[in-house]
Amino acid sequence: MLEGLFQPTHLIIIFAIALLVFGPKKLPELGKGLGEGIRALKEGMKDNANPPAQASTDQKTDQNKSTDSKDIKG
Repeated sequence: MLEGLFQPTHLIIIFAIALLVFGPKKLPELGKGLGEGIRALKEGMKDNANPPAQASTDQKTDQNKSTDSKDIKG
């Protein structure tokens, strides 16, 4: 169904339409935002790959650190 959807000709046409709609000054900002979004998605997927037991131990450690700092201050 989606075979050949992103052929080079299609990508050029999409880029040309984006250039007409957003203009040459806005496109680098949009590309930067898209790149940051993809990077954040990849980092989130890596974080999600941690085993649940590991994640719960990390949360317990963080909770212990926060209660220890409250005891010192109080």
